[in-house]
Amino acid sequence: MFVTVRAKSILAVVLVIALAVICCIGLNFEAVADVYNNASSRKLPVYGVDCGEEKKVALTFDAAWGADKTQGILDALEEYGATATFFLVGFWVDDYPDMVKTIDQSGCEIGNHSKNHLHMSKLSVEEISMELDYVSDKVETLTGKRPSYFRPPYGEYDNKLIEGVESVGMQAIQWSVDSLDWKGLNAQEILSRVTKGVKNGSIILFHNNSDHILDALPLVLAYLQSEGYKTVTMSELVYKDNYYIDNNGVQHMNAEEVI
Repeated sequence: MFVTVRAKSILAVVLVIALAVICCIGLNFEAVADVYNNASSRKLPVYGVDCGEEKKVALTFDAAWGADKTQGILDALEEYGATATFFLVGFWVDDYPDMVKTIDQSGCEIGNHSKNHLHMSKLSVEEISMELDYVSDKVETLTGKRPSYFRPPYGEYDNKLIEGVESVGMQAIQWSVDSLDWKGLNAQEILSRVTKGVKNGSIILFHNNSDHILDALPLVLAYLQSEGYKTVTMSELVYKDNYYIDNNGVQHMNAEEVI
C-alpha cells in the first residue's frame, strides 16, 4: 500500500514538472516568435548596395551649416569626372538658394535632409510630413526637380519615419562608410577611413563644410580613381524597385530580376 501511494506521489510530481516544462517551452517559443516578428517587420534605410562586380560608389555630402567650401567640392568633383549627392537641410536651402541651383547645374543630385535637422523619430506623422515636404517643395521650386532620396538627421530612424519617407515616394538612405570629417580629422585620416571601408556599392558620408574636406576630397577621389571605382549619384547606385534590403541594410535586386 505504501509503495503504491509513493509511486502515485512520484508520478504526480513528474506530471507537474512536465507540465511546467511544456508551459515554459511554449512561453519561450512565443517570446522567440515575438522577437522574430519584430525583427522581420523592422524597416531599414539603404546602407549600401549589392552591385556585384561593378565598381561604383556614391559620395554624399550632408549640408546643414555653411556653404563657403561647397564650390570647392564641386570643382574637385568636376576635375576628377565625379558626381555626388548633396543632402540639404531646409534652413540651408533658405540661406543658400543660389548654391542649391549651382549644385543642381553641376550634375550632382540633391537629396532631402529634413527642414530643421531634428530627432525625427520623436516627431508625429504630421510633423514628419511637414519636415519632408518643406525641403522637397523648396528644392523643386529652385531646380524643377523633386528629391527622390532622404537621409535621416543623426542617422536616427524608426518604422514611422521610414514609412513617412516611403509615403511621399522617397527612399531613405544611410551610409556604409563614415569619413568622420565632422570631427575635425585631417585629410590623411579621412582618406584612411575611406580606403579601409570602401567596396563595391558603398555609400560614403561627408559634410560640405567640414574643416578639412577640401584637402581630403582630392585625395579620396584620386584613390577611388586609381582603384577603378566610378563615383555616382544615388539615382545611379540604388535600385528603384524589385529589390529587398537585408538585415544589414544592404540593398539586393530580387533574384528573378538579375540578368
